[in-house]
Amino acid sequence: MNRRTLPAAAALATAAALLLTACGGGDDHKSTKPDKIAGADEGASKSPSPSASASSGAPGRPKVTLPSDVSDTFSPEKTGDATQDAILGDNAAYVRALDAAIVASKPELPALEFYTEGEGAASSQEWVQSFVDSGRTITGATRYYNRKVTVKNKTAASISYCGDESKGYSKVIKTGKIEKTKVTNQSYVAYGVQVQRNAQGVWETMKISSARGAASCQP
Repeated sequence: MNRRTLPAAAALATAAALLLTACGGGDDHKSTKPDKIAGADEGASKSPSPSASASSGAPGRPKVTLPSDVSDTFSPEKTGDATQDAILGDNAAYVRALDAAIVASKPELPALEFYTEGEGAASSQEWVQSFVDSGRTITGATRYYNRKVTVKNKTAASISYCGDESKGYSKVIKTGKIEKTKVTNQSYVAYGVQVQRNAQGVWETMKISSARGAASCQP
């Protein structure tokens, strides 16, 4: 099953079926972030491990903690522009919060709610629920790269980036079986995210789409 691609609201109806496919395989559903059934080690534990914590470092942001077998890396992390750096930071925090929600089997994890709003919140929660319903979690490493921010105004922006899921997998919670597949062009995903700055200064994910196997993200 694919690890990180979160299906958009319109594609959530097929999420259950997609969850049964091998990670890194070829689902081409539009999504936000949940294509991610590919891998979070549930056997390790339902709750995040304090050994792999990550937070935005900004006041008021919730601390997001992941188990040692689940990791996300982001490139670039900063651009040198204060506004773009704040957007990239909250986007990375959202990604980690989504992972933490899947690991914890909690669609309404407070940290995930903190970084989402509207359609972004609904689709993210439904994606996490699809993992819960399938009895799976995630494990492994996912690399996010070619991250680019387009600032529209003081409160609205968009982000585009790629995800390398070749080392990220889904894991059956009950048996602990890690569902690995061969690395193909479908292991790479292009993301498009719309964010909005709320009154507290948080750049919340409002909408997200993904295209698995996108030519622009191939190594």
